[in-house]
Amino acid sequence: MASGFFAILDDIGALMDDVAVTAKVAAKKTAGILGDDLAVNAEKSTGFLSSRELPVLWAITKGSFVNKLIIVPIALLLNFFFPIAIKVILVLGGLYLAYEGVEKIVEYFIHRSKPSHIEAKEVIQEDEVAEKAKIKSAIITDFILSIEIVIIALGSVLEEKLLIQILTVSAVALLATVGVYGIVAIIVRMDDAGYRLMKASGEKGILSVIGNLLVRSLPVIIKILSVVGTIALILVSGGIFAHNVGFLHHFLHTLPSILREFAFGLAAGLVSVLAVIAGKKLLAIVRK
Repeated sequence: MASGFFAILDDIGALMDDVAVTAKVAAKKTAGILGDDLAVNAEKSTGFLSSRELPVLWAITKGSFVNKLIIVPIALLLNFFFPIAIKVILVLGGLYLAYEGVEKIVEYFIHRSKPSHIEAKEVIQEDEVAEKAKIKSAIITDFILSIEIVIIALGSVLEEKLLIQILTVSAVALLATVGVYGIVAIIVRMDDAGYRLMKASGEKGILSVIGNLLVRSLPVIIKILSVVGTIALILVSGGIFAHNVGFLHHFLHTLPSILREFAFGLAAGLVSVLAVIAGKKLLAIVRK
């Protein structure tokens, strides 16, 4: 009886070792998209009053967990029964990301006089409706990026047993959410940590210098993340098109892959934005 119990423990230990190995491989393959995910979600999680930053971030994080709970089982089932559907979903998600990225660029050039994120944080208190809208947008974007993360992780373990696939993809999905939003939480609270250091040190000494650096760095980091997040949206979408749309595999093949993917994402985004603008104008004409 005891030997059987220890044999089970040994099997579980061996399984966990296998999962640890496959999860490490999957994590390496998803490192790029995780970096993009961090940039995008850090940008989307900022721009609120200080008292609302963590509640908003927690709401987005909970949405991200729900996204993973939906995506992981569906991805495993589709991969087993209807693998072509995964490509279709990825391409549709890529169109949304491209639209989001290009729309930000268009908005920047058309409405440059509007306050920036950091100005909005300091002077404008977003009402409950606007806050919910931004949370919803962040969760939708997280959903699409999560699909990409899960699919890449699944693709790295297709030769493994089903149980190892399930555990590996689940582990990567969980680590992605905890890791990304944990780092985002640290970023958005940098200024508060800086103010506390300055207050605790009486605004003197090395702690005050560090605190002042944290406070001054946050606006710069947010602006950088805003730019990086927009570029990431376009690059991720372009990468989806390059790997999942057949005729694009060898199109512009002389260009570096990063430029090809950016061009694909930018083109798709421009078409999507123009289509949405035309659709809105057509709908306005019909309503008249």
